[in-house]
Amino acid sequence: MDKISYVYMMASGMYGTLYLGVTSNLVRRVWQHREGVVDGFTKQYHVKQLVWFEQHTDIYAAITREKQIKKWRRDWKIELIQKTNPLWRDLFLDICV
Repeated sequence: MDKISYVYMMASGMYGTLYLGVTSNLVRRVWQHREGVVDGFTKQYHVKQLVWFEQHTDIYAAITREKQIKKWRRDWKIELIQKTNPLWRDLFLDICV
């Protein structure tokens, strides 16, 4: 049985700085971004809101999808977020349930 993996997008706010990542533990990874426990891009630019994610049953598919989206133009990424989260609501509490 494959482990669930996630491709996710974080934002500093509506139409703000975006960060795209992949993880097998979405709750833990988003918590790390929110709390700034790991130095890096999200800590430096205050990117703390989970605004989009998708689930994959294969880590290789998730990594491939992440690489695909990273090549996209910014407006395409914004459109992807707005399809499922038009108000750019922070989805962190939704995934903690």
